[in-house]
Amino acid sequence: MNHPHPPNAATAQFSAEQDSPSRVFGFWLFMMSDALVFGLLFAVYATMLHATDGGPGGKQVLELQSGLVETLVLLCSSFTIGMVTLNLQYRPRPRRYLVGWLLLTLMLGMTFLKLELSDFATMIGHGATAQRSGYLSALYTLVATHGLHVAAGCLWLTVMLVQIKLFGLDATVRFRLTVLALFWHFLDVVWVAIYAVVYLQANLR
Repeated sequence: MNHPHPPNAATAQFSAEQDSPSRVFGFWLFMMSDALVFGLLFAVYATMLHATDGGPGGKQVLELQSGLVETLVLLCSSFTIGMVTLNLQYRPRPRRYLVGWLLLTLMLGMTFLKLELSDFATMIGHGATAQRSGYLSALYTLVATHGLHVAAGCLWLTVMLVQIKLFGLDATVRFRLTVLALFWHFLDVVWVAIYAVVYLQANLR
C-alpha cells in the first residue's frame, strides 16, 4: 500500500486559513445563542423587579460605585484584548508583546471576578441571599451567569498562553486567539448592559 505524503507546514497553514471563515461563522452562531440566553435572563430580571417579598430591592443591595469600578476594569480588559488582535493582524511584533497583553487581560479578568465575589459576599452578609426573594434570585442568576462566562474566559486565556508556549503562533493558535477576543468583547458588551439595566436603573428609581 502507498501511504500519502504528510502535508508540509505551508499546506497545513493554507488549509487552516481556508477553513477559518466557516469556523468563525460557527463561533458567531454560538455567541448569538449565548446572547439569547442573556436576553432571557434580562427578561426574567425585568419581570422580577418588584418581587422583593418585603425584602431589600436593588437600591439597598447594589453599590453603584462598586459596579462602576467593575465596569472600568472590564473596559480596560477590552482594550488589552484588542491590542492582542492588533498585534496579530496589523502590527506583528515579538511574541513577548502579545503574551504581555494576554497576561494583562487575564489579570484584569481575575480582578473583575474578585470584585464581583466581594460584592456577593457583602450582599449575603447583609442577608440578601438568592433565596430571599424572586428579585434577588433573578439578580444573582443574571450577574453570576456573566461571572461564570468571565471565569471561562480566564481559563481560555490561560490555555492559550500554554499553547503559545508549546506551539508558537501557528495558524490554529492565531485563529483561537481571534475568537477568544470576540468572546471577550461580547462579555464586555453584556456587562455594560448589566450595569445600565441593573445598577443604574436600581439607583435611579
